Amino acid sequence: MSRRCVVTDKSVASGNNVSHANNKTRRKFMPNITSTRVFSETLGRFFKIRVTAAGLRTIEHKGGFDAWLTDTAPSKLPNEDLKKVRKEILNEKESA
Repeated sequence: MSRRCVVTDKSVASGNNVSHANNKTRRKFMPNITSTRVFSETLGRFFKIRVTAAGLRTIEHKGGFDAWLTDTAPSKLPNEDLKKVRKEILNEKESA
C-alpha cells in the first residue's frame, strides 16, 4: 500500500538533513497516516480508510464522513472504492 492520505492526498516527500556543519544528506518526510474506521450515518456502517491526522480534522470540519464525501467531486477522490461509497450515499439520500 502506498503512504498516501485519501482525504488530503499527502504522500512521502523528500528533502535534506542539514547538519550544523552544513552537510546535506537525503531524507524522507513521512505523512502521519493511520488506518481508521469512519462511520457513515446514511448507510449505517463503518468504512476503513487510510488517512492523516489533518485528513481526519478535515472530515470533522466538513460535518462528518457523509458530508465530506458528498461535497467532494468524484474526480478529486483518489480511490475507486470511495467513488462507489459516494454513489451509494447519494442514492440513499435521494430515495429518502
